[in-house]
Amino acid sequence: MGKKNWIEFDNQENIYKGKPKEENLKKISKINISKQKKGKKGKTITLIKGLAIRNEIEVKELLKKIKVFCGTGGTVIGEDIQLQGDMVNKSIEFLRKEGFQNS
Repeated sequence: MGKKNWIEFDNQENIYKGKPKEENLKKISKINISKQKKGKKGKTITLIKGLAIRNEIEVKELLKKIKVFCGTGGTVIGEDIQLQGDMVNKSIEFLRKEGFQNS
């Protein structure tokens, strides 16, 4: 049988280009995690700043994962993440598991 729709290529050289360097640059940054009182009733929120993720889709994916891990609600405001409640310790634990480092 002929090779009408079959194309062979070597993908080994593309595996080592770019991705590890980009991930390392994204994951090493100055991350601020703080607890604040907000609103009329003084509800507590946890604010995560400085993740150095510019892509909105990646931030939303990270928010979804951290909300499931912490068992709470949250939102993205700009490049920052807000979680409901006092989730400072849980968010630090989650970010370390995901490979983020505080420099």
